[in-house]
Amino acid sequence: MRSAAILGLSAVALFPMAAHAASGSGQSTRYWDCCKPSCSWPGKAAVNRPVFACDASFNRISDAGVKSGCDGGSAYSCGDQTPWAVNSQLSYGFAATSLSGGSEASWCCACYALTFTSGPVAGKTMVVQSTSTGGDLGNNHFDINMPGGGVGLFDGCRPQFGGLPGATYGGVSSRDQCNSFPSALQPGCQWRFDWFNNADNPSFTFQQVQCPAELVSKSGCKRDDDSQFPVFTPPSGGNPQPSATSSQGYTAPTSSPGNPGSCTSQQWAQCGGSNFLGCKTCVSGSACKFINDYYSQCQ
Repeated sequence: MRSAAILGLSAVALFPMAAHAASGSGQSTRYWDCCKPSCSWPGKAAVNRPVFACDASFNRISDAGVKSGCDGGSAYSCGDQTPWAVNSQLSYGFAATSLSGGSEASWCCACYALTFTSGPVAGKTMVVQSTSTGGDLGNNHFDINMPGGGVGLFDGCRPQFGGLPGATYGGVSSRDQCNSFPSALQPGCQWRFDWFNNADNPSFTFQQVQCPAELVSKSGCKRDDDSQFPVFTPPSGGNPQPSATSSQGYTAPTSSPGNPGSCTSQQWAQCGGSNFLGCKTCVSGSACKFINDYYSQCQ
């Protein structure tokens, strides 16, 4: 794409300035520190409203000025801003981000399609919304919100509900440890060992896309320029291939059908729950068992 500088001032006068869709390759880490998301503060970016924050019992709070629980306040991350599987090849979730050539004003509440290129999730796609930023993050760094992923530099989980098991960096080491989490956080922790296959900081390529409604409904936040980015098209079949992008849309690399009515979830995988759009039929020999409102599992 040619820049406005190359096109010249006359072109800028003729055509409206389009938002730049960030893309490239990046690195991932994981964390869940329970702190109020940094994009929950007002004035961070041109958005409809800041990202939802919650009280210690995971109830959304309306006052965006409440101090974070990591700083002696009473605002924390919401329990539904955790990852979930749409189907075997696609997940949605949230992340703290730091991208080359940008700032909080361009990152907060933006969405990105990550296509993993290493580890057991290679070829899978995850669409994340940026709900936090971090001074400790490198360039093109996505720190995926994942309960039990480690509390990192700050630990708001201790004042919120007494803390979480696991290492400060890296978090829990087994799926069984998720059972001791508050019920709202258990599905996101289990996701790590189910859909994410316990991948250890896999690399990926990424493309900025319009935010899926499912993510906006959980964060409450939508950028004013969201419509200027490519529309995300979920994987629908074929072999993983680098995808082409255009101003009209972004098609994720594909590897298997994503129709919930024609696929099955493997044993121990998610098969239901609030806003779950993935495979709801369990593989032969297992049945979909209700765990809580957020999560049902093939057992």
